[in-house]
Amino acid sequence: MAFNYKPLWKLLIDKKMKKTDLVVQLGIGKSTLSKMSKDKNVSMEILDRICNHFECRLPDVVEHIQK
Repeated sequence: MAFNYKPLWKLLIDKKMKKTDLVVQLGIGKSTLSKMSKDKNVSMEILDRICNHFECRLPDVVEHIQK
């Protein structure tokens, strides 16, 4: 499976937020942010927290890349 978080990074730019703001506001670990920055998998719980925080849907946060 190949996923990336480009939609999330764009969302942060639109909201004038930094990645570190995401860590503070959602209480996620720096290691989780690091995984996301490297387009690695994170738990659905984290994705759920992000979607709830921004009141958005999963495709607004992560996209699937066809191989």
